[in-house]
Formats: sequence, structure tokens, C-alpha cells
Amino acid sequence: MAEVIRMPKMSDTMEEGVIASWLKKVGDTVKSGDILAEVETDKATMELESYEDGTLLYIGIEEKASVPVDGVIAIIGKKGENIDSLISSIGSESKDEAPAKEKTEESAPAAEPAEKIDTSGIKATVIKMPKMSDTMEEGVIAAWVKKVGDTVKSGDILAEVETDKATMELESYDDGVLLYTAVEAGKGVPVDGVIAIIGEKGADYETLLKAEASNKSVTKSAEAAPAAKEDKKETPKAAPAPSAPAASSHSTNNGRVIASPLAKKLAEEKGFDIAQIPGSGDGGRIIKRDVEAFVPTATAVAAGGSVAAAVGVESYEDVPASQMRKAITKSLNASQFGAPHFYLTMEIDMDKTMEARASINEMAAPAKISFNDIVIKAVAAALKKHPMVNSSWISETNSIRMNHHISIGVAMAIEDGLVVPVVKFADNKSLAQISAEVKEFGGKAKAKKLGLDEMQGNTFTVSNLGMFGISEFTSIINAPESCILAVGAIKATPVVKNGQIVPGNIMKVTLTCDHRTVDGAVGSAFLQTLKGFIEDPVRILI
Repeated sequence: MAEVIRMPKMSDTMEEGVIASWLKKVGDTVKSGDILAEVETDKATMELESYEDGTLLYIGIEEKASVPVDGVIAIIGKKGENIDSLISSIGSESKDEAPAKEKTEESAPAAEPAEKIDTSGIKATVIKMPKMSDTMEEGVIAAWVKKVGDTVKSGDILAEVETDKATMELESYDDGVLLYTAVEAGKGVPVDGVIAIIGEKGADYETLLKAEASNKSVTKSAEAAPAAKEDKKETPKAAPAPSAPAASSHSTNNGRVIASPLAKKLAEEKGFDIAQIPGSGDGGRIIKRDVEAFVPTATAVAAGGSVAAAVGVESYEDVPASQMRKAITKSLNASQFGAPHFYLTMEIDMDKTMEARASINEMAAPAKISFNDIVIKAVAAALKKHPMVNSSWISETNSIRMNHHISIGVAMAIEDGLVVPVVKFADNKSLAQISAEVKEFGGKAKAKKLGLDEMQGNTFTVSNLGMFGISEFTSIINAPESCILAVGAIKATPVVKNGQIVPGNIMKVTLTCDHRTVDGAVGSAFLQTLKGFIEDPVRILI
């Protein structure tokens, strides 16, 4: 008997999926475990696997179209099987949903009916800002890779979009001409806001914009369309003149260098000023081969030139906050003022720890162990003995969530802000495994390649500024956790041992606690246990 295949919920925030491509076509034989299609979710592109054997009799959704969770996408059955009744029932499902929607609309306050605009004859597609992360509310167009009038093919990069997590490339899923861009580089667009229109040359995109507005599906960015149109006329002025210096040929009107993320990373590694590299990509965009072929030349700087501001003259520049910086501000404000913080500081004798680390690293371990790796391992071991510290406060239910797993977030500074990748199930991992994982996270963080799944699920966070020479500091809790540990530098300090003043090595740690879940005595007991583990690291190797 034929089976209906529906769109599964592939992530906790997924509401619909887009069929990126069909790997099977109608009439193909399908076995359990075969991949039917690639599905784009709000988190990633994933493979849709078949759990049925048979023949693919029906495909209900074409490529690049979206399907809500539980929506019908295909039917698998026996070859030649009559599925007319199944297809009819699918159609009736859609009809049944319509009256429900009408009733909902009727229950809402009466509003002036929107003018219905016919767009069926317009061969163009409205491109909207996708939700590129679970916390994303808007994206900033860091740079347009294509400009109005350019030919666009499916798979081409339209623009670089700065989200609250990273700078990502916005890919086109349509062929045609870029007819319209709603905002200039450096401006923000809310999720689902209109950012561009792609279609046949000369298509009436203005009618499409009016239709979007009348359907109330256009957000503030589309309301600013008149302003965007005026700015759009100035686009040709941004095109580089052949005689212009290389640095200016790569910048948009607001001075932002147009380069691929890989090119930026490669230039940083080589120590090149990317603004000096000529770009051979679309619109002068700097790509990998440009960086590899670039030979830097010495640039003379006139003594007493205009590079430095005149002495005694005040000046400043207001730089728009990045999406990541906005997200950090929002979450830490909520944590700082939403959770009652208190702080506990303790000194830890690092003499034995330094000896143990040197001994471990001399054994040609798979990865060189850092002091931070030892702290993470010790924290995981201490959390097993003090589960209350491994908890979180759930405001919606006024309850305390006792986490039975231990996953340690590791705060890492990057150019645009701060990320917290997570060493999951840290209590079950060796020092070598933790060290290798943290090093991998560090490389990914610098390259802005951390996945969303790598930054979720933490139950406790470690923030270490010791490598910057900071001896002591306090951290803001990484909500919804109950605690965060601030780790300072190891300092050579005179200490008293056996009644004698002798040289010692001291590291200060400060535990920030949410008083709703962790009391002073609980936090202090945790620090005592942590101190014992760090001072005698052999105990965490067992």
C-alpha cells in the first residue's frame, strides 16, 4: 500500500523546509535508507531519507519550493499502484485548512481590505532575508556581491550578510537579472524583509513590491523602498574607475572592503592589508586567488601627513554595532539585570599543576595540554560532585532545571565579539580529547566557521583571560546557566609554606553565581573541590 511522505521536523525551531534538490525522480525504485532529497532547514541543509521500499509514484513539491512541517512532499508505493484517492485526500487537506484560516481572520478586528494585486504574469521572484540562526532577528548587508543589472544564476552569491553569529554568504536560488536591491551595504534588514528581486529583464518589480506591501508581508525595509530606489540610482558611482587606486576599487560607498570570507582569512594569515589587494571577482570582489597572487609593495607615508589627526583637535567616529555585538549586548543585559549575581574568589596553588602539565606534554601526548584544558577537565569533575552548580533557573515555570549531563562552554574572543563553543559531555572526555577539541574550536572561531550545534547545550562556562596577563576579574553569567568561572593568570608570588616564605605560583579564580539557584555555601564547596582537583591534577586523570 502506498505511503505518504511528509516533511519531518528536522530541528527544534523548524517550521518549514525547502526542497533544495530531488535526488530521486518519479518512477525511480526506492529502498529504505535511500536519500530522496536535500532539504534546507533553518539550521542547515540536510538529507531526507526514505524509510519505505517501493517506487516513487508522486512528487508534490518542486525544487526550491518550501513545505511546512508535516506537509506532503511525496508518495511511495508499488509500481503502477493507483494513488488518485491519496492525491485527492492531499488536496482536501489543503481545502480544510482554508476555512480555518478564514475563521481566524474573521475573529480579528475588522481592517480595511488590502487591494488585491495580480502578479501572476510577472516573471520575477522576491528575495527575503532568511533566518540564518535561531536567535537572528535581522541581518546586515555587509557587501553586495552583485549589483542591479547583473545576470544571476542559481548558486551565485548575491551578498554577504552579517548575522548575530557570523558573516555568511547569501546564495541565489533563481536565474535571471538582479532587478532591485532594497537596501545599501551596511544597512540592516529584519528576517523576512525584502532585500532584492530577481527576474526577467524589464519585469515589473514595482508591482511585486506593491503586492508585498498590500499583503502585509513586507517589513520596515520594504517600507523604506522609496529611499532605497533613490540610493539605487547612485550605484553606478560606486563602480571603480580604471585609473583609481587598488584600495578604492574594492570598497563600497561606506568604505567596506568587498572580499570573500576565505580571502579575508587568508590575507590575515599572510599579514596583508586586504584593502591593497586588487579583486578579480564580480564587481571587484577579492577572492582567494587574488590573495595568493598578491605581492605587497612598500608604501611611503609622508612625514607629518594627514594620517594622524592634528594635535589638540577632538574627533570621533560612530561605528554601527555588528549583529554579533548587538546579540551579546542583548543577552548579557538580560543576564546581568535579570539574575541576582554574587561572586566568590579563591587562590589556587599551581606548583604541582605546572609540574604535571610539563610531564604530560613531555610524553608526546596527541595534543599539547594547556592550563585551560586542565581547568575545564577539573570543572567537569567538580560539577559531578556539586550538581546544583550544574543547574539553571527556568523563569517561565519558576523552577530549577537539574542538568544530568555536563557540557562546558569555553568563552573565546574573536574580532567581532565573543563566541562560546561547547565541549559536550566534558566529564567523559580525556585531557587530550578536550585539548584537541578546544584547539579545533579556536581555529573555527577565527575563521567564523563554528556551527550552531557547536555553540549550544552548555551547562557551565569557563572564561579565561590569564593569557592576557589579567590576574583577577569577574564574568557575567551566560544565561540560562547558574554559574560561570573567571580564570586569571598564574602569578609568581611569595607564599607561606611550613611557616616559611617561599616562592610560589598562584592562580585566582572567581565564580559568578545566580543566587536563585546557588547559595554562597554551595558555590564555596564547589570551589573547594575545584581547588583540590587543579592543585593535584592526577586526581582528574583517573
